[in-house]
Amino acid sequence: MMHPSQMPIIDLDAAAQELQDSGRRVKVLWQESDSLAFVARGREYRSEFHLNPSDEVMYMIRGSMNLHYRKPEGGSDIAVIPQGGCIFTPTGIAHSPRFAPDSFVLVTERLRRDGELDRFQWYCPACDAFLHEEGVHVGDYRTDPVAGAYERFYGSVEARTCTGCGNVMPDERL
Repeated sequence: MMHPSQMPIIDLDAAAQELQDSGRRVKVLWQESDSLAFVARGREYRSEFHLNPSDEVMYMIRGSMNLHYRKPEGGSDIAVIPQGGCIFTPTGIAHSPRFAPDSFVLVTERLRRDGELDRFQWYCPACDAFLHEEGVHVGDYRTDPVAGAYERFYGSVEARTCTGCGNVMPDERL
């Protein structure tokens, strides 16, 4: 735990370079008090929509992001965040940050409270019907909860099969 008088100064470009060189997905900058900050690199695949129990701010350090998000009336849309751009995503907006592995984003959000779950949802790419949801309590972001949710979803043909149209979502991990 940081001492209250410590205020870290982070070189975001260096943090992005460290991730690029290491091949890791996430570098947690801090998880202190009520605040979480991390740098993430893009994934080759990303299809789920994340529902965060707190507000989220994303700042594109390198590259750009297509932030897919679910609309209240159904369906989805895309917000394009350019390098140097920043977006505020309110609590409860299902969103899917999609960006290349050589792109990097700074994310800040609130630490999770006891009992709060991050939810990951998938929708059928053929008919847009709801497919599956994974709920995860994120006690330590260094555990990469997205990777665990992906493993469970893609490891289950039943979870990837649409009950509406019968389409089977391909295993994007391959």
